[in-house]
Amino acid sequence: MTQTGRPVWLTVLLLGLCAVLILIFILLGNWQIRRLAWKTDLIEQVESRAYGDPVPVPAEFDPDAHSYLRVTVTGRFDMEKQVLVKAVTGLGPGYWVMVPLLTGREAIWINRGFVPADERDSDGWVAPAIPVTGLLRPTEPEGTLLERNDAVDGRWVSRDVQALSQTVGLSVTAPFFIDADPSGGASAWPRGGLTQLGFRNTHLSYALTWYAMAALLFGAVTCLGLGWLRRT
Repeated sequence: MTQTGRPVWLTVLLLGLCAVLILIFILLGNWQIRRLAWKTDLIEQVESRAYGDPVPVPAEFDPDAHSYLRVTVTGRFDMEKQVLVKAVTGLGPGYWVMVPLLTGREAIWINRGFVPADERDSDGWVAPAIPVTGLLRPTEPEGTLLERNDAVDGRWVSRDVQALSQTVGLSVTAPFFIDADPSGGASAWPRGGLTQLGFRNTHLSYALTWYAMAALLFGAVTCLGLGWLRRT
């Protein structure tokens, strides 16, 4: 027993739990540092790819090497296979307008842009531009964290190009889609060029927070431990 009546084993257990927490805080800080490196690299890649001159679509798509690459491609739009995908943008809730572009070699799904719910009637839309210029984006399989695509009911919440092609009867489909640049006037629908290119990078502040918590807890445990040793 200690002088305060607390069993020695309980004191040792509490100190051990604090040591485990300190280790966890340090590991979380290290993880945030790794995320910081990843996010910094992503931002640099997006800036180097998205704002350059358009290039032809790569023969073999590599998501790590080609995501957000500015490309140009020509073909024929199959407007009868157009699909609306649920979206929320800075312009509010609405839909992405997805249309397959038939290139002769494969079908490439083109995200023509965003339309609000009250503009989903295509009669008032601007005609699609050929050739298509825009940013390569990897497919978004299955759905989102909160919702799943439902091909039977025609409810789409993510741009899953393989599922879209299967639903409309397309065979050879590229494993990516293209976010098309704006076409038409500033008030035209669909509104292209809304790809999110800004990424929040708060990993350094999170890392410093975890390290600070580890340091504070270590300081508190050290003071308590020294006090306990003096009393014993």
